[in-house]
Amino acid sequence: MCRDSQEILKRCRCHGGRVRGFVRPRLLLQLSKKPAHGYELMEALGSEDFPTPDPSTLYRTLRQFEEEGLVHSTWDTGGGGPARRVYKLTDQGLKHLHAWAVNIRMTRERLTQFLTEYETRFEPV
Repeated sequence: MCRDSQEILKRCRCHGGRVRGFVRPRLLLQLSKKPAHGYELMEALGSEDFPTPDPSTLYRTLRQFEEEGLVHSTWDTGGGGPARRVYKLTDQGLKHLHAWAVNIRMTRERLTQFLTEYETRFEPV
């Protein structure tokens, strides 16, 4: 069982620090700022205070986004080095990002309700 918040994030089986599927809205938010290639997105997500997705998850998610019409990609052949696929958020992707924000707000409200009830019964940990 978890003894403190650091242990929760490192070893606990309750997965206290992870939000399943959260890479999706994080990617959409990054792409709402500017078009980017996969490596740029990995760097941007790695600089946040969240677990960084592995490259296979990132590229699989980007391919799914493209199939769903949330992003559009083109090949960037300019500059030195190999060609890179650049991803750009579509109007449908922006709507999807807004829907994520609504769902995250609702989840935050439910979590606040839970913590309020918990803290009335137990002393905060």
